[in-house]
Order: sequence, then structure tokens, then C-alpha cells
Amino acid sequence: MVMEKTSGVKAREVLVIGGNRYFGKRLIARLLAAGDRVTVLNRGSSAPPPGAVHLIADRTDERSLTEALGPRTFDVVVDQVCYTPRQAEIARRVFTGRTRRHVMTSTVEVYEYEDSAAPVEETALDPRTVTVDLGLPWEEPEFIESHYGEGKRQAEAVLAADPEFPYVAVRVAHVLGGADDFTGRLDLPHSRLRSRGGTPIATRIRAAEPIAVPVTDRSATYIHVEEIADFLFWASGEDFTGPVNAASNGRLTTRDLCAAIAAHIPQGRTVFQEVEVGEVSPFSFTRSYGMDNSRAARLGFPFGDVRQWLPTAVAETLGKDGR
Repeated sequence: MVMEKTSGVKAREVLVIGGNRYFGKRLIARLLAAGDRVTVLNRGSSAPPPGAVHLIADRTDERSLTEALGPRTFDVVVDQVCYTPRQAEIARRVFTGRTRRHVMTSTVEVYEYEDSAAPVEETALDPRTVTVDLGLPWEEPEFIESHYGEGKRQAEAVLAADPEFPYVAVRVAHVLGGADDFTGRLDLPHSRLRSRGGTPIATRIRAAEPIAVPVTDRSATYIHVEEIADFLFWASGEDFTGPVNAASNGRLTTRDLCAAIAAHIPQGRTVFQEVEVGEVSPFSFTRSYGMDNSRAARLGFPFGDVRQWLPTAVAETLGKDGR
């Protein structure tokens, strides 16, 4: 989907905040391949690929961020690591007048209070109506992790509060695929999501151990790691603003995902244990997490079908032999 700049077209100046892993690094590769001039800003945890400028700063420190940027201006800023309203406030102050477009990666988790059997549209959550509480302990990593959806909701609200600020909030569905999937929902022991179900799903399937699922197995929308990188690249070049859902076509239940994983594991089989309350698998939800992607589709992005890419995503993450 990446297209190189045609002769005579001025290359864009693009800043990516974060982006040193998973779909962020894929986005940077797409921007560079398209001929954009890319600057990557992080705390120095890792250098960007050849061809990108590297700036080191703490984005939570306004002075550090401003000094690192200097007089630079950008056509587009893609903010991959905005998790709190405090970070959003700093970003809005620093980048007002410095960028023509500010793309924040948000999440499906912002809909945690909008339970709906039907896929939710962006209008289900107007960030301008969200209450922002800067008094909460947003500097504490454990608090941020346990309030992930709320932090993103309030961050969107801060950016939306200024009608002149050209922001986009990409509400990303749960991402799957890639050998570098760090979430661990399939089979990595260090996942931050292990608390939601203990042993990863693939490990349980190999051992024929029960997988806890709710009595009502609610479905959710997903997106492949390459597709969300394509989407962010596409969104960076458009002119729409406001929230936009990014999810592949179709929805999956826990049982659907387990079936795909079991099909990839030699002699793998699933044993489900229905539970009313308590821990469930990382892909089980007590509410629907389905997003309506029709706004992005109308704007011109062609989404794939989740059931078509799911076997590939499982193979990428677990390896060719599922071991």
C-alpha cells in the first residue's frame, strides 16, 4: 500500500513519537519507503532505522521536549505513546502551530463504557464530553496500566478541547500478528496481560488445559499488525480530523481464536471452561469490543477480513510449527 513520492512532489516532514517496536517500527519503514523525511523522538531506548533523524527527549517533560525539537516544524506528527491527559496537554501546547496534522494512536478500550451488541461508531464516544481529571496519579506506571482506556479517553478529550488543533485519534482494535508481538496474549510469558488469564492460550492448548471463557462469549474486532501500520501511514496523508476506528472487517470470539491457534499446533486441542466470574483468557471480554469501521472505509481505506489473515497472524506469532 506504500507509494513513493512522485517526481516534483515535496517530501513531507513527519515526526513519530515512540514507534520503536511492533506496528510503530513498521509505520516508520513505510514513511521512509515513501520518501518522507522522518524524525523519530524517544527517550533514547533505541535508535531509528537508517534514514531517520533521531531526537532524544522525555515527552512527559515539556521543557525537554521543546528543547529537543528546537525550531523544527512538521507536516504530520504521529504520536504512538500518548497515554494520559497530562501527556496530551503537553503535546497540544508544544505542537500547536508546529504541525499541520497530529495523529494520536488511541484504542478500542476507550469504548469500555459503551457496551453495545452492535459494532460501535465513533459517535458513541464524543471526546469533547469526557471529563478530564489531571489530579489523578497519571505519573504512576501501575495506575496508567490499570486505567489504560480511561487514560486514552481523557487524552483524546484534551486534544479535542481546542477546535483549532488538527488532531486525529485512531482508535485501534486489538492487534495480532508478527513474530515480534510483545503482548503475549498468544504465547509469551512476560505479557502485561498475563493477569487476565494466567498461562497464555497456546500453552494451554498444547497441554489440553482448560481455557476459561465467560458464559456469554462476546466477540471483538481485531486488526493485523501490517494493516494497522498501513492504516496509520494512510491516515497521516489524509485531511480528515477527529476520532476514527481502525479494525478489520468481521469479529471473533474467544472460541474462534482458540480454534485458529489449535489448528496451527500439532495435536493441539481446546478445552473450554465456562465461568460466571473470575479470571478468563486474554481474549475473553465481559462486554462487546466490536467497532464499526465504516467511517474509515468511506474515507477510502480498504480493510481486510479478519478470518482471512488470522491463520497467517497465528503462524507469524507462534512460528511455523506452532512450538
